[in-house]
Amino acid sequence: MTSPAASFSLRSVALAAFLPAALFAIGEGAIIPIIPVASDNLGASLAISAFVASLILVGELIGDIPSGWLVSRIGERTAMIGAALISVVGLLVSVAAPNVWILALGVFLIGLSTAVFALARHAYMTTFVPPEIRARALSSLGGVFRFGYFVGPFLSAGLIHLTGSVQSAFWIHIGGCLAAAAVLIFIKDPGLGSTPTRSLARPAAPRSAGEAEVAQEAQGLFPTLWKYRGVLVKLGSGAALIGAMRAGRQVILPLWAVSIGIGSSQTALIIGIAGAIDFGLFYTSGQIMDRWGRMWSAMPCMVGLGISYVVLSLTHDLPTSVTWFIGVAMFMSVANGIGSGILMTLGADLADKANPAPFLGAWRFTGDFGSAAAPLLISGLTALVSISLASGVMGILGFVGALILLRYVPRYSPHQPHLKR
Repeated sequence: MTSPAASFSLRSVALAAFLPAALFAIGEGAIIPIIPVASDNLGASLAISAFVASLILVGELIGDIPSGWLVSRIGERTAMIGAALISVVGLLVSVAAPNVWILALGVFLIGLSTAVFALARHAYMTTFVPPEIRARALSSLGGVFRFGYFVGPFLSAGLIHLTGSVQSAFWIHIGGCLAAAAVLIFIKDPGLGSTPTRSLARPAAPRSAGEAEVAQEAQGLFPTLWKYRGVLVKLGSGAALIGAMRAGRQVILPLWAVSIGIGSSQTALIIGIAGAIDFGLFYTSGQIMDRWGRMWSAMPCMVGLGISYVVLSLTHDLPTSVTWFIGVAMFMSVANGIGSGILMTLGADLADKANPAPFLGAWRFTGDFGSAAAPLLISGLTALVSISLASGVMGILGFVGALILLRYVPRYSPHQPHLKR
């Protein structure tokens, strides 16, 4: 008999599942490197610039709470279109911001909308893709976002160079959001099958599998956190630190560039090249996890990121600081790329196979908590001491996270190879 994995093709979900996420990610990748620069241009200090940059991740964390209810109420497709439009509002606010606090509001709205995309795509992949190729599928989804973070900064660099305006990069994300909404409107989602799209006008329409799953995720998030507190405190703390290291990277690299005097278009270009390395490793990460186990992806990722932060912290005042910055940015991307999809894959491994949604909601919230906390920690340490100390502390947290993963990944997600040599 033909196995589900053998008959399944990722191409069957490429347009409906991957393309909207790719368009949204291209826009997000375009603005992430320039948010600290835009804050700096509005007169913000280095610490305040870090705080504003962190709000996109804080918005994602807060958006995790109502987004499950929203998707289950109005449907996955409708919710994503609405999220894209909310993001456009946030981007227009950012473009027109007369001061740094209005910019902060716009960035926060963008983060809220991003939560819907992450929620819907993960739930869909977990239920639709056969377990035998789950890691590769989820790594491919992570690769879609990495593709956006690779392409977006190059578009920003070119547009800023042409216009001379940092704010012009926000228009790239506006275009990406509108294009993603158009795809969602005109291309059928295979996950919905023949089920009609739910809307407020038709509340009785049957739910798709993805809508039902996110509805379950949204119910009782905090009781679920308490129910699974054992694994979430142990392995979940490692997941939170993975999220923290990755999110801190998105903030500290552009912030570091501002602090050592690199221009906005050059910063976007460097981060774009680093994104190319990150993107190039996403499928390799899935193969590593499926063939040798989750540990072989998680450990190199965390140790590599920890080393990167520590090295960066020692180079700020060197005459060759720009060279060191470029080298560390590239090495960070290698480490991060090796861990592509690790959080989604571990969450799918740990979830109850009969009813995975509640645990996935709690797992994602745990990881996003780390993602939101890290930039705030960087902002606070930069304000109180220096950006170099902030980078050093992040490096130490990376090594702590590696030890946690070394201890608990074999216990909770032992290696069960699905690929034969």
